[in-house]
Amino acid sequence: MKNYSILLWLLLPLLGFSQTVVEGVVLERNGNKEMALSGANVYWMDSQTGTITNDEGFFSIPYFKEYDKLIISYVGFKSDTLTIREPQSITHFLSPSNELDEVVVQQEREAVQKTFFSAQNVVTINSEELLKAACCNLSESFETNPAIDVNFSDALTGTKQIQMLGLTSPYLLITQENIPMVRGASQAYGLTFTPGTWVESIQITKGAGSVVNGYESISGQINTELVKPMTDLPFFVNGYANQNGRLELNTHINHKLSDKWSTGLYIHGNTRRQKEDGNEDGFLDAPLANQINIMNRWQYQNPETGWVSFFNIRYLNDEKQVGEVDFDPDTDKFTTNAWGSEIDTRRFDTSLKLGYVFPGLPFQSLGFQASYSSHQQESYFGFNRYDINHNSVYSNLLFNSIIGDTRNKFTTGLTFAYDNYEELVNTTDFGRDDVSAGAFFEYAYENLEKISLTAGLRIDTHNRLGTFVTPRLHVRYTPWELGSLRGSFGRGRRAANIFAENQQLFASSRQIQLLDTEGSIYGLDAEDAWNYGVSFLQGFTFLNRKGNLTLDYYRTDFRNQIVVDWENPRAISFYNLDGESYANSFQVEVNHEILHNLELRMAYKYYDVSTDYRSGRLQKPLQAQNRFFVNLGYETKPKENGSLWKFDYTLHTQGRQRLPNTDANPPQFRLGEFAEGYSVMNAQVTKVFSPRVEVYLGGENLSNFRQPNPILGLDNPFGENFDTSIVYAPIMGRMFYVGFRFKVP
Repeated sequence: MKNYSILLWLLLPLLGFSQTVVEGVVLERNGNKEMALSGANVYWMDSQTGTITNDEGFFSIPYFKEYDKLIISYVGFKSDTLTIREPQSITHFLSPSNELDEVVVQQEREAVQKTFFSAQNVVTINSEELLKAACCNLSESFETNPAIDVNFSDALTGTKQIQMLGLTSPYLLITQENIPMVRGASQAYGLTFTPGTWVESIQITKGAGSVVNGYESISGQINTELVKPMTDLPFFVNGYANQNGRLELNTHINHKLSDKWSTGLYIHGNTRRQKEDGNEDGFLDAPLANQINIMNRWQYQNPETGWVSFFNIRYLNDEKQVGEVDFDPDTDKFTTNAWGSEIDTRRFDTSLKLGYVFPGLPFQSLGFQASYSSHQQESYFGFNRYDINHNSVYSNLLFNSIIGDTRNKFTTGLTFAYDNYEELVNTTDFGRDDVSAGAFFEYAYENLEKISLTAGLRIDTHNRLGTFVTPRLHVRYTPWELGSLRGSFGRGRRAANIFAENQQLFASSRQIQLLDTEGSIYGLDAEDAWNYGVSFLQGFTFLNRKGNLTLDYYRTDFRNQIVVDWENPRAISFYNLDGESYANSFQVEVNHEILHNLELRMAYKYYDVSTDYRSGRLQKPLQAQNRFFVNLGYETKPKENGSLWKFDYTLHTQGRQRLPNTDANPPQFRLGEFAEGYSVMNAQVTKVFSPRVEVYLGGENLSNFRQPNPILGLDNPFGENFDTSIVYAPIMGRMFYVGFRFKVP
């Protein structure tokens, strides 16, 4: 094998390497071979400065004179502490922990990581944080983190929708290992298609993201990294059950075929056959459901040649039944016997990631990403029918290198995407083909001690959006120790899939109105917005314990937006923006270890989101302007056998929310102008018996707050006043759950 690190030693002086950083490669010895360790932790002792190694084991970390102990750690390996007294390049081999005779105690990375040196405002949630709640799927993965808001979309399906910076999920770019995932037909339910146990980490980027990932990101990006066959447990089982009849089972089976090949089989199943009607309104509080989700994942890594790749193939079948408790699809479908709905989704997707690192140049690489998905949804809501088939092809070719030295990096590449939609709304066919191709260039400057900058530009041509330019800029400045000031701006464009993104409209008697007809997408124009933001992160030590304070302010200005107008209770109207639409978001967050092993996370958020409707400027409905968040986590000291206790408590408080106008309804079906605020509490206790076995018990909505009368006109669901779409609070009352995890290391 060619030793990349030795070549790096020789090349860096020739490239004009600035002696302000420590760079190197972290490896392991496997027989006579040397293999790179991807994802190893590298950080200065007693500081909040750290990084992780890339796919080739390469890392770069700023050098500070006040720190001289560099810790390198990796799960399953002995942690090492190196004495570093000057900027240099290093090659370091970690030893497997099973070579040791004594117990090794190492400092763990924080469950929620905020970087002080990245130009982009990124929050990383790792698997340890996800275990603080049941986290049955991706839509439920954000309950313990204030960066994302979780809301319910309607009073029937119980589906949780996420928001960031005051905007709903369609304005987020949601990717899986940086390949677009939740978009198009999967927008409403796609987050429920990724089981929580499959997730290794989640990266949340606020504001306009990178041009490398496309032009659709407006308010931010959520990227999910899945567990890797080479590093995941050989065997893992997770079981879950709650008092409302929801049962889940997850199984991971990983096998190392050779030094270079590993594969994993991941099986998820969930079901709910128990009819739950806690508020006794005659409608199910949660759907009857069945889901089977199977993924086969392959990983290849060959440090000798510089090649690394991942290949996924997945099949999903998801079935939901909602509506009146007595609804029987076999006898009541498309009749007035009882109101009901079925949503059946079949999805097949596959993806490939291929990377090549040039020998001796770990900063120079070539990458290729490709994916194909077939999403078929057949559904009806009472007499409303909605069917959508979405076939999608995506590819991205990337080249990474440097300009002069490793402080100046760039990424450039080409993107191609094709989407075929077969969409039936009642009897109207809205089928279409979307084709786009683009090129991008992104430059990054990293003088980690003071400043870093990422500037990108991409040009795309789209058969419906035309040819357009997308600029993005992110800047980070360090004014003093443990302080990080960031600014960003960028443009985003997207073709709104108005029916897939607003499926709750079908569970009502509202008439659909398309008020513009000249555009190329449902007769509407493309959405176009600019996002601007500033963020400040300050680390601190209080009572000899570390913490950090974050202040964020972001604004999104729409040049055009598809206005979704719910202000007439008889209709839902879609039309192009005529005037202003904006979203202002302010957040202050404090994280601190107030006592040993007792972590506190608090946040306050304020939203000012308004749009010029045809009836005048209005605050966004069902959007609380004020939100408050508290999370407390405590973990006992582990015993010699590895047993310990974990406790977690979360409080969500929402202020009042403006409700859509219902003045045109008869008096008994009218709502007030605002819904009052409320609080929701969740808690979980986990008992770790050993490294192999743990059991958890938890509760959601412990305060038992429920929205009164969430369904309008429920006595006559086929009448003109029936509406399940005005949901601002939980439908389900207090709920308890229990689960277990079994691991074979």
